[in-house]
Amino acid sequence: MAAAEVAEKCGDHLDNGVAPAKKNAQVDGIVGDNEPVARVGLAATAGCGLAPVIAAIGSGGKTTLLRSLAAELRERGARTVLATTTHFMPFESIETVSSGNKAEVEAVLERDGIVCAAAPAAGRVGAAGKLGPSPIAIDELRLLADMVLVEADGSKRLPLKLHEGHEPVVPADATAIVCVLGASGFGQPLATACHRTELASELLGIDPSETAATPELVARLLAAEIERGTIAPTHIVVNQAEGDDAREQATAFAEELRACGVKAPVFAGSIRNHALERV
Repeated sequence: MAAAEVAEKCGDHLDNGVAPAKKNAQVDGIVGDNEPVARVGLAATAGCGLAPVIAAIGSGGKTTLLRSLAAELRERGARTVLATTTHFMPFESIETVSSGNKAEVEAVLERDGIVCAAAPAAGRVGAAGKLGPSPIAIDELRLLADMVLVEADGSKRLPLKLHEGHEPVVPADATAIVCVLGASGFGQPLATACHRTELASELLGIDPSETAATPELVARLLAAEIERGTIAPTHIVVNQAEGDDAREQATAFAEELRACGVKAPVFAGSIRNHALERV
């Protein structure tokens, strides 16, 4: 499987009318060695042409997920906009349109199949080269493309992430919400592997400075955030899960998550290598 497989049920949402119902295309994924890696339904609402919106939250591979998914969609002739509600770095070899000129976005989509719609961020974030939200609203971008992929969270480049009340910044019209985490954080001290680690004590009553980020603990933290309503992922991806040990850890994470009552499908593997499997 590859990056787009994380949205396996996105097609179900579209077909069931949760999102646009008139199907324009069906993406059946790029193949790893012999496994299909993408299965995302592309659709547009009859009469208004709204594209699905997939929001990426969490840590450990959000930007890579969006870039990989956009590339897979382009292979199938879909036009994709990359956007953010927070901040991200520019995408190498993908043109950025920073103005509010929708015609410019359409022109790049027509030529390249992918465009990044984002404006230079202000202050220290902008000084670091990051981009912020486009002047063009997400619901307007939906009218220009077949899919809009949104980075909706920040993680300070750490593999794990907990969320304050104002996070993540998910578009109200998101069709699917993919929560990403990095398997490289499993087994590390929670205090050094997790962004906003101080929230662990609030969620589970543990001291992050004395606790290892086992797969089971990370699953319980994620489940606690879901129960609290802080996040509401439709799909969960354990990235960086390469090799037998990492795969076993990802499986343990998924099993604990299900034991906590979380029903969202869990995928594990390497986004960068277009190799994800459901666990």
